[in-house]
Amino acid sequence: MSSFGTFFRVTTFGESHCAGVGCIVDGVPPRMQLSEADVQVQLSRRRPGQAGAGSISTGRNEEDAVQILSGTEKGFTLGTPIGMFVRNKDMRPHDYGEMSQIPRPSHADFTYQMKYGFRAASGGGRSSARETIGRVAAGAIAEKFLKERYGVEIVSWVSGVGDIFLPDDKVDLANISREQVDQHMVRCPCLETAEKMTECIKAARADEDSVGGVVSCVIRNVPIGLGEPCFDKLEAVLAHAMMSIPATKGFEIGSGFAGARMRGSQHNDMFSIDAQGKMVTETNYSGGIQGGISNGMPIVFRMAFKPPATIGKAQNTADFTGSSTVLEAKGRHDPCVVPRAIPIVETMAALVIADMCLMQEARVSSAARLPAEVSPYFCDPSMSGDVSYNGTFSGWPNLSGESRKSELTKRKNELEEKLKQLNLQLDEADK
Repeated sequence: MSSFGTFFRVTTFGESHCAGVGCIVDGVPPRMQLSEADVQVQLSRRRPGQAGAGSISTGRNEEDAVQILSGTEKGFTLGTPIGMFVRNKDMRPHDYGEMSQIPRPSHADFTYQMKYGFRAASGGGRSSARETIGRVAAGAIAEKFLKERYGVEIVSWVSGVGDIFLPDDKVDLANISREQVDQHMVRCPCLETAEKMTECIKAARADEDSVGGVVSCVIRNVPIGLGEPCFDKLEAVLAHAMMSIPATKGFEIGSGFAGARMRGSQHNDMFSIDAQGKMVTETNYSGGIQGGISNGMPIVFRMAFKPPATIGKAQNTADFTGSSTVLEAKGRHDPCVVPRAIPIVETMAALVIADMCLMQEARVSSAARLPAEVSPYFCDPSMSGDVSYNGTFSGWPNLSGESRKSELTKRKNELEEKLKQLNLQLDEADK
């Protein structure tokens, strides 16, 4: 389907060679400042034809200028659906004349034709990366909400191209920024490794071929308690979101597949109290998620992207009639998608986290309407996780020692006072 999310929901529309592409975003909270410039930043990082990236990117040149059609007034969100539209301008449908009769190997041409009995033969239709414009636009709004409401930061980078990989010790997960990532057109934060990746992409293009890669992502300052077990665990929804991106072939979080080679004594993330009195883990093999729920540590995951299917290199294949033929694909295509996939991964992650935050806020708001006396644990920061005593979703500090004793004593006294008031009300009712 073309919709994603529950409380924060996006529906995308458009094909690669139609009039334009866009989205409808529902669930955006009201009274948040929002302009087209807020959305344009990520769209400009995604767009084809970026300055300096021509040697490793598609030759298609689009402005991808976004227009907000609805859902705002005087620069503020109304809380109603936000419509956004980006016009397609640099289309060349004639490049796909031959390919209309020949399904591109490993592309969606064959499966779309078999599923629907018809397809947008020029460019790839909904299977084209042009579809991701709507996701990025919606995710840019989600990012702004998350940053202003919770201080959430999301940064992705290229960690692999072909057989060239960025060593883990070259990335400081606590401080890596988009500015560092964007210093090089390949979007790898280590300039030495970025140059090697660039040469790998250029070599593939020179051979009329393509190459795959890996994108890594870190999400910082994530509130504790996000995720809806059992079937909507946080990592499950992230995997759903990421694997819906075109050309993705793999998703791993935390230790990922490497964790399968470890023992529990090595893999377990031991708990401790940091200098601010907050409960943290000394390692992060869990990738910030335990039991399908965020634990407050950075969420770290990686995505594998296949080599783009459309290449100019001659390939022996078959047309739709089953007759043998040779395909030398025409058109303008990325020799490697990962440099332009960075903002797509970031914004899809933002859509997931924003949706989960609104779910948790709904749960906490409902719980706040119940009397706290139903359970003493509700008043204990160590037991209530991210749900504070007054029912706000504010990230309870994890206390220890005298601070913990003082806080619990305070809560005990409050409960005793409330109990006293209830007994007085009962006495009045008996009169």
